[in-house]
Amino acid sequence: MAANTAFADFPRLSALQAADSFLPRQLTYRGSRLVYSYGIAALAIIASLLVILFQASVNNLIPLYAIGVFLSFTLSQAGMAHRWWKAGHLTPGVEIKEPDSILRHDDGWLHKMIINGIGSSCTLVVTFIFAITKFKDGAWIVVILIPSLVGIFLMIHRHYTNLASQLTLEKHIPPGRISRLRVIMPISGMHRGTVAALRYARTLSDDVTAVHVSIDEKETVKLEEKWENWGEGVRLVVLNSPYRLFLEPLLEYIDKIDVTLRGDEAITIVVPQFIPKHWWNNFLHTRTAEMLRKVLLQRENIVITEVPYQVH
Repeated sequence: MAANTAFADFPRLSALQAADSFLPRQLTYRGSRLVYSYGIAALAIIASLLVILFQASVNNLIPLYAIGVFLSFTLSQAGMAHRWWKAGHLTPGVEIKEPDSILRHDDGWLHKMIINGIGSSCTLVVTFIFAITKFKDGAWIVVILIPSLVGIFLMIHRHYTNLASQLTLEKHIPPGRISRLRVIMPISGMHRGTVAALRYARTLSDDVTAVHVSIDEKETVKLEEKWENWGEGVRLVVLNSPYRLFLEPLLEYIDKIDVTLRGDEAITIVVPQFIPKHWWNNFLHTRTAEMLRKVLLQRENIVITEVPYQVH
């Protein structure tokens, strides 16, 4: 499985948490002030857009608020009516643990269910009245938005559930140990960042190959001379690219190595990446690791490691 050790996004959820989640994972994290910072920011942006869209008119915003409130009352009371129905059909003394609550038998379940059922029906009627009478005044936004959000939440829920089922260790057969790691290090030139990356690559494996895509013969000769002094005996492979292509020759070389791998072997691509002092200078440099990541992310047994070198 392709990965990037610098930016890998490891799931932090159990199978149960994934099955119960209908929100993007970012909205469930607390900020430094112990509040859901991303959720608050999202609500602030949405609220600002509504104020701008409706020109801060309270009369136009009230239908949106009313539909949301009465729909919440409808759903909550319908849920309570369903809960009382389940409690009434439990044998006395039997308990059922539900998310965040424990369900027990209740002798007064029938009249409680009727009260919540009547309340749910009344608020549902009010919701429909608001939706119909104020449809042209802006209520159409809520009528369209709520089913759309429900559909999005269900898709998020399905994604996390499928992800958890594929990441679970139940009935999982551990893969065999990697006995040989073949390290490929693309280099554009010989500099301090290259030396730092080479030092790191040699800690991973004794099988290290530096690969240079040659688009200028004179520069390639200079690189080979420097490599004799700084390459520490690591083999250097030069790929000629007469049409000044960079990515295609490198990928072709990686493909040739990949097809020769055995089941207990893997490839690690170590990419030297110098980090300029100012972030905007990044636009002036080739982001080799990002290009390789986009192409090789779906490939198995290939790991992309970025070795940063800070330039002050």
